[in-house]
Amino acid sequence: MNSKVAQKSKVGPLLKEDYLSPLPLPTGELPADSLNIIWRKNNVFMDVGYYCIASGVMVMWPSMMLCLWIAYITNDPAVLLLGGAIFSVPIVLMLRSLFVPVPLPIRFNRQRREVCVSVAKGEYWVVPWETVTAMGTESSTINQAGKQTQGLLLIGFTNPDPDGNARNKNFTIGFNCGGGISAMKLWECMRSYMEIGPDAVEDPPDNVHHPKGILATYWRDLVKAAGQKGWPLAIVWDGFFGIFIFNALLVIALERLKLNPPPELTWPEIVEWSKPIPPEQWAKRSPELEAAIAQREAELALRD
Repeated sequence: MNSKVAQKSKVGPLLKEDYLSPLPLPTGELPADSLNIIWRKNNVFMDVGYYCIASGVMVMWPSMMLCLWIAYITNDPAVLLLGGAIFSVPIVLMLRSLFVPVPLPIRFNRQRREVCVSVAKGEYWVVPWETVTAMGTESSTINQAGKQTQGLLLIGFTNPDPDGNARNKNFTIGFNCGGGISAMKLWECMRSYMEIGPDAVEDPPDNVHHPKGILATYWRDLVKAAGQKGWPLAIVWDGFFGIFIFNALLVIALERLKLNPPPELTWPEIVEWSKPIPPEQWAKRSPELEAAIAQREAELALRD
């Protein structure tokens, strides 16, 4: 990807690619942190990380409950043995993940307009913000069950060392948020923070900063859901299904266990790099980006 194709789309029969950056131009969508990737945020930097143990729990727990229910109503021990054989490996892998350090976040420094990304154990890159690439991908498969679509937001970084190893020229991280508008909204969290400011992006969720206990947090989320969809639907979906089918309380507990607090960038150079600098020393947009944003905003105004 390059600046010539930013804000362009490539559409095929079963594949769609939205090129979002560079240059980091407005997408026309509002930022939405659908995956809770914002771990820290202040006026200097924002940490973005991806730890998805919740999806594993929410997939395995309903299947395990279904297996137990079938074993109960059929009174057949073979069902339990089959369930144990099916779920033993995923459970072991999940338990193992609880003892593995959480990957370090990507740090976006809006005052210096640079991004720090950990590319290997003990190694990091600091790259200019305007060189970061972003692309939303959406691919579909067709089978007997119908059409199934999956998507990612891919964010790429180029090694700032021109003499670096040829095998270590690029680094890419993917966020399993779905493609299309979902990818644009997630990308807007990073773009809006860097180009507009901290107030343009929502605060980190309670699975990272949790002033209340697990039950109090769950009750607050239930009340919030009731305000959005009404109490009957909130009690059925967020209440019954949330606790008994998807085990939301276990999800909250595991996320707090691993993200309390989120991992920190401790390299001395990055600690110094993350400190605030006087406003007169803040990095500015490039003239190319300034002109491109003005043109893009005019296009969005006409579209609205």
